Amino acid sequence: MDASIIESYVEKVYGYAVNHTYSREEADDLSQEILFTVVRELPKLKDENKFEPWLWGLASNVTKSFRRNMGKQRAMYSYDIPENLMYEEDFEDDSEELYDSLRTKIAMLSSIYRDIIVLYYYDSLSTKQISEQLNIPEGTVTWRLSEARKKLKKMECTEMNETALKPIKMWIDIYGTGEYDGKNVPFPSEYINDALSKNILYYSYEKPATVEELAKLCGVPAYYVEDRIDNLLKREAVIEVSKGRYQTDFIIWSDKYGIYCEENAEKTLLPIMDRLIDTLKALAKEASAIDFYKAGRSETDLLYLYGMLAFDYLSRHYCKLPFPEMKQKYDGYWWSYIGGVETGKHPRIRIGSQYSANRGSRGKCSHTTWFGMNGIHFRKMMLDTYINACEDIIFRGFSEDKIAVANATQDGYITKKEDGSFFVTVPCFTSEQKREFDAIVEKHFAELMPEYSKIAETFIADYKKLFPKHLSDDADRMCHAMFKSLYRVIIEYAQKTNMIEVPTPEYYCDVMIQR
Repeated sequence: MDASIIESYVEKVYGYAVNHTYSREEADDLSQEILFTVVRELPKLKDENKFEPWLWGLASNVTKSFRRNMGKQRAMYSYDIPENLMYEEDFEDDSEELYDSLRTKIAMLSSIYRDIIVLYYYDSLSTKQISEQLNIPEGTVTWRLSEARKKLKKMECTEMNETALKPIKMWIDIYGTGEYDGKNVPFPSEYINDALSKNILYYSYEKPATVEELAKLCGVPAYYVEDRIDNLLKREAVIEVSKGRYQTDFIIWSDKYGIYCEENAEKTLLPIMDRLIDTLKALAKEASAIDFYKAGRSETDLLYLYGMLAFDYLSRHYCKLPFPEMKQKYDGYWWSYIGGVETGKHPRIRIGSQYSANRGSRGKCSHTTWFGMNGIHFRKMMLDTYINACEDIIFRGFSEDKIAVANATQDGYITKKEDGSFFVTVPCFTSEQKREFDAIVEKHFAELMPEYSKIAETFIADYKKLFPKHLSDDADRMCHAMFKSLYRVIIEYAQKTNMIEVPTPEYYCDVMIQR
């Protein structure tokens, strides 16, 4: 029989071993023993069609032998009478359920309890010897041993919470600064993007949780949780708020934030809503006279861009809310994670944005793209070479970087006209034109800003109360952004009341600006 068939069963054998041992080390040993025996006995199997039942029958026999051998070294405990030790070789086949139950309980304990249980009951060490081996006080050993017995007796570690059958689906991203391309240099969120990590992060967001609590909520043995916790600590996604208690160290958006926005935002702005919309229209009318590169956009579409640029300006000059600096992360950059489990039924107020600037010596433009408002679609920020190519075409009529032009065309930033020339689809302001625009914003909005600021700050003060207290810096940054994001409430109210038209289909709100 062809021995290559064994290769397709390696992972299944390891999974079997995990389910029949209490630790990764024993699972490794058992799976290797099973595979070794399969290789040795395979020539005796004559009927290839019976390979799988033969394999699992052999695995069962190897497991029984493995347990008997382990039983000679490690004692099985009884939590009712801990002094009386039972050995695996004393169990009959009808005790398999008991053995699995005990093994599962131990697996669900965190390492601070599990290690002591193993050393005390399996390795027959005294509390003093355990103290010396683990380098912790003997009193701590005694206390942890007592706590472990209580946990096991109450079956806290095997009665899974119903959430264990409903894994959380969450997106994770970052905001801040850093040099990543998503391919050769992955964004940091990629390192914590597995399903178990996401569930750990979700269940330890509102309040700290122990490994045992997380194991019960996630429905996996504690040592798997510990592995993820170690990585999440390394990646600065969780913090240890006290010994053995962990909490997510970044904001995870949920529907509660959107519900607050639905119930309060429009109502809060109503006293000045009409004046804000009239002012926005007046701004658009005057700004349209600026001779900037409009990329063929309609006046309706440009109104949305003018409004976004205006509220960017107003946020920088009138928002007095704190904006804490980002802390430097493990990779040397300044950023923070952000996550979300929103259902979409209660969208919060937000305007997403991405900003990029070319790093070429000849380039002088940046690119900003906004998204998240009704009728405005997501468009990713340009790469620096795209910006340079677009700048060349706008100001010189051509670009020598054919590769950048081809790639930017593929992504929709440039189109090729029938005559063979290229056309940039992104509006662009020179630095002088942008200063002229900012002056118009100041002229039209300055009078409204004290009243707007007071209303916005009142709304935001209660909004901040929704965030966990230890995330104060992140919450301040989100609340600072809310000062600008309320523009979305104004726009969507104006659309709803037919005070402005919706943008054209597939509209992207983005702009290039000379620095």
